Amino acid sequence: MAMGIASGTRRRGRGRNRAPMAEINVTPLVDVMLVLLIIFMVTAPLMTAGVPIDLPDSRANALDNESDQLTISIDADGFVYIDDQQIEIGGLPQALADLPRGAEGPDITLRADRALDYGRVMAVMGELNRAGLNRISLVTNGSSVEP
Repeated sequence: MAMGIASGTRRRGRGRNRAPMAEINVTPLVDVMLVLLIIFMVTAPLMTAGVPIDLPDSRANALDNESDQLTISIDADGFVYIDDQQIEIGGLPQALADLPRGAEGPDITLRADRALDYGRVMAVMGELNRAGLNRISLVTNGSSVEP
Protein backbone atom coordinates (compact mmCIF):
# COMPACT_ATOMS: atom_id res chain seq x y z
CA MET A 1 0.00 0.00 0.00
CA ALA A 2 2.87 2.39 0.70
CA MET A 3 4.08 1.98 -2.85
CA GLY A 4 0.72 2.93 -4.23
CA ILE A 5 0.66 6.15 -2.26
CA ALA A 6 4.15 7.17 -3.27
CA SER A 7 3.51 6.49 -6.92
CA GLY A 8 0.21 8.32 -6.75
CA THR A 9 1.88 11.48 -5.49
CA ARG A 10 4.41 11.38 -8.26
CA ARG A 11 1.76 11.34 -10.90
CA ARG A 12 -0.03 14.31 -9.50
CA GLY A 13 3.11 16.44 -9.13
CA ARG A 14 4.69 15.34 -12.40
CA GLY A 15 5.61 18.77 -13.76
CA ARG A 16 6.45 20.42 -10.46
CA ASN A 17 8.87 17.93 -8.85
CA ARG A 18 11.03 17.17 -11.86
CA ALA A 19 14.39 18.97 -12.20
CA PRO A 20 15.23 20.43 -15.62
CA MET A 21 17.57 18.34 -17.78
CA ALA A 22 20.94 20.11 -17.75
CA GLU A 23 22.99 17.70 -19.89
CA ILE A 24 24.36 18.68 -23.29
CA ASN A 25 24.95 16.04 -25.94
CA VAL A 26 28.53 16.75 -27.08
CA THR A 27 28.82 13.84 -29.53
CA PRO A 28 27.86 15.95 -32.61
CA LEU A 29 30.28 18.67 -31.51
CA VAL A 30 33.13 16.16 -31.21
CA ASP A 31 32.27 14.70 -34.63
CA VAL A 32 32.37 18.12 -36.28
CA MET A 33 35.64 19.03 -34.56
CA LEU A 34 37.29 15.78 -35.71
CA VAL A 35 36.20 16.40 -39.30
CA LEU A 36 37.59 19.96 -39.15
CA LEU A 37 40.84 18.67 -37.68
CA ILE A 38 41.24 16.19 -40.54
CA ILE A 39 40.49 18.90 -43.12
CA PHE A 40 43.12 21.23 -41.62
CA MET A 41 45.69 18.42 -41.41
CA VAL A 42 45.21 17.64 -45.11
CA THR A 43 45.16 21.23 -46.37
CA ALA A 44 47.91 22.75 -44.19
CA PRO A 45 50.84 21.22 -46.12
CA LEU A 46 49.32 22.46 -49.38
CA MET A 47 49.35 26.07 -48.17
CA THR A 48 53.07 26.22 -47.37
CA ALA A 49 54.16 26.86 -50.94
CA GLY A 50 51.88 29.27 -52.75
CA VAL A 51 53.93 29.66 -55.96
CA PRO A 52 53.54 26.68 -58.32
CA ILE A 53 57.02 25.44 -59.20
CA ASP A 54 58.24 22.24 -60.84
CA LEU A 55 61.07 21.37 -58.44
CA PRO A 56 64.05 19.26 -59.50
CA ASP A 57 64.61 15.81 -57.98
CA SER A 58 67.31 15.04 -55.45
CA ARG A 59 68.38 12.29 -53.06
CA ALA A 60 69.35 14.73 -50.29
CA ASN A 61 68.01 14.27 -46.77
CA ALA A 62 65.27 16.58 -45.54
CA LEU A 63 66.19 19.49 -43.25
CA ASP A 64 64.44 20.36 -40.02
CA ASN A 65 61.77 23.04 -40.31
CA GLU A 66 62.58 26.08 -38.20
CA SER A 67 60.28 28.92 -37.27
CA ASP A 68 62.55 31.72 -38.60
CA GLN A 69 62.42 30.77 -42.29
CA LEU A 70 61.79 32.83 -45.38
CA THR A 71 60.82 31.21 -48.67
CA ILE A 72 62.09 32.71 -51.91
CA SER A 73 60.67 31.18 -55.08
CA ILE A 74 61.65 31.60 -58.72
CA ASP A 75 59.00 30.44 -61.19
CA ALA A 76 59.57 29.10 -64.71
CA ASP A 77 59.36 32.63 -66.17
CA GLY A 78 62.11 33.89 -63.84
CA PHE A 79 59.89 35.99 -61.57
CA VAL A 80 61.04 36.11 -57.94
CA TYR A 81 58.63 35.76 -55.01
CA ILE A 82 59.29 36.35 -51.32
CA ASP A 83 56.82 34.02 -49.66
CA ASP A 84 53.77 34.61 -51.92
CA GLN A 85 54.50 38.24 -52.88
CA GLN A 86 55.93 38.83 -56.35
CA ILE A 87 58.94 41.14 -56.45
CA GLU A 88 59.17 43.59 -59.31
CA ILE A 89 62.04 43.23 -61.75
CA GLY A 90 65.14 44.87 -60.30
CA GLY A 91 63.49 45.26 -56.89
CA LEU A 92 65.05 42.22 -55.21
CA PRO A 93 67.94 44.11 -53.52
CA GLN A 94 65.54 46.61 -51.94
CA ALA A 95 63.09 43.87 -50.91
CA LEU A 96 65.91 41.93 -49.23
CA ALA A 97 67.11 45.08 -47.46
CA ASP A 98 63.59 45.65 -46.07
CA LEU A 99 63.38 42.19 -44.50
CA PRO A 100 63.32 42.01 -40.70
CA ARG A 101 66.58 40.58 -39.37
CA GLY A 102 67.44 38.65 -36.25
CA ALA A 103 70.91 38.05 -34.83
CA GLU A 104 71.89 35.67 -37.63
CA GLY A 105 69.15 36.64 -40.08
CA PRO A 106 66.39 34.36 -41.29
CA ASP A 107 67.08 30.97 -42.85
CA ILE A 108 66.30 31.18 -46.56
CA THR A 109 64.66 28.32 -48.44
CA LEU A 110 65.15 28.82 -52.16
CA ARG A 111 62.68 27.13 -54.49
CA ALA A 112 63.52 27.33 -58.19
CA ASP A 113 61.78 25.78 -61.17
CA ARG A 114 63.74 23.02 -62.91
CA ALA A 115 63.33 24.74 -66.29
CA LEU A 116 65.27 27.83 -65.18
CA ASP A 117 68.68 28.78 -66.42
CA TYR A 118 71.41 28.12 -63.84
CA GLY A 119 72.55 31.74 -64.17
CA ARG A 120 69.16 33.07 -63.02
CA VAL A 121 69.27 30.98 -59.85
CA MET A 122 72.86 32.05 -59.18
CA ALA A 123 71.94 35.71 -59.70
CA VAL A 124 69.29 35.42 -56.97
CA MET A 125 71.73 33.59 -54.69
CA GLY A 126 74.28 36.35 -55.32
CA GLU A 127 71.77 39.00 -54.26
CA LEU A 128 71.01 36.99 -51.12
CA ASN A 129 74.73 36.79 -50.33
CA ARG A 130 75.22 40.49 -50.95
CA ALA A 131 72.33 41.24 -48.56
CA GLY A 132 74.05 39.20 -45.85
CA LEU A 133 71.62 36.27 -46.02
CA ASN A 134 74.05 33.36 -46.19
CA ARG A 135 71.99 30.58 -44.65
CA ILE A 136 70.33 29.25 -47.81
CA SER A 137 68.70 25.86 -48.36
CA LEU A 138 67.73 24.67 -51.81
CA VAL A 139 64.35 22.93 -51.99
CA THR A 140 63.92 19.87 -54.22
CA ASN A 141 61.54 16.95 -54.62
CA GLY A 142 62.58 13.81 -52.78
CA SER A 143 63.41 11.11 -55.30
CA SER A 144 65.49 8.04 -55.87
CA VAL A 145 67.15 9.39 -59.02
CA GLU A 146 70.64 8.00 -59.52
CA PRO A 147 73.36 10.54 -60.39
